[in-house]
Amino acid sequence: MKNKVVLITGGTSGIGKACAFVFGKAGAKVAISGRNQQNLTETSQELAAAGIDNLAINADVSIEEQCERMVAETVAKYGRLDVLINNAGISMRALFEDLDLDVIRKVMDINFWGTVYTTKYALPHIMATKGSVIGISSIAGYRGLPARTGYSASKFAMHGFLETLRTEMLHKGVHVLIACPGFTASNIRNTALAANGQQQGESPRNEGNMMTAEEVAERILKATLQRKRDLVMTFQGKLTVFLNKWFPSLTDKLVYNHMAKEKDSPLSK
Repeated sequence: MKNKVVLITGGTSGIGKACAFVFGKAGAKVAISGRNQQNLTETSQELAAAGIDNLAINADVSIEEQCERMVAETVAKYGRLDVLINNAGISMRALFEDLDLDVIRKVMDINFWGTVYTTKYALPHIMATKGSVIGISSIAGYRGLPARTGYSASKFAMHGFLETLRTEMLHKGVHVLIACPGFTASNIRNTALAANGQQQGESPRNEGNMMTAEEVAERILKATLQRKRDLVMTFQGKLTVFLNKWFPSLTDKLVYNHMAKEKDSPLSK
């Protein structure tokens, strides 16, 4: 990663922030984006204190023009772009029958369209460096999760987009990685949207038993250096993908029962 340039969307918390430190410590120059200026400033100062050359960009990935500007500012400062990590994301938890459709629109705008917009403007630069496009996805992109219709749909869409892009880039030297961390200790569940579009405010899961964001970031760096296609990080995740492929009806029941055990689950017990 020495002297490589990495752009990370949603780079002020969770997996995005951990990637900024991990890729930066491996020698990369790091650009991070986010919507909260205070969080951006604080993260940039932390990166600088760790000796990491960085650029903080206030941008909302759900707005195409801001994604174009984000890429332009990165290339203007560093002269190149080697790795794009599409990390910005939002979750939701509610039964579809109770859900305000604006929740799905918002989730798709950030998770799917944010990836499409940023990748569109970054791709010419990444083609020039024969670099990497990375999508931080989820097991929800392989297997629909009950009470997560919008989130699962956005991750399935991301998978289809990146898989197609990978195939188009097959002979052009661009590496495309879809990384699925499984349940990771981050703030994505705290900020997940409820049926009415408000943030649920607390995680329904025990965050202490999960893989840390730093562990996830280390594995993403390794997979990037090895130019892997897919990265499913947990045994539970790998088992879910396997079972869903070969025993889909059984997996329906297993997934329902597992998700129903969440604190305050909207699923009937």
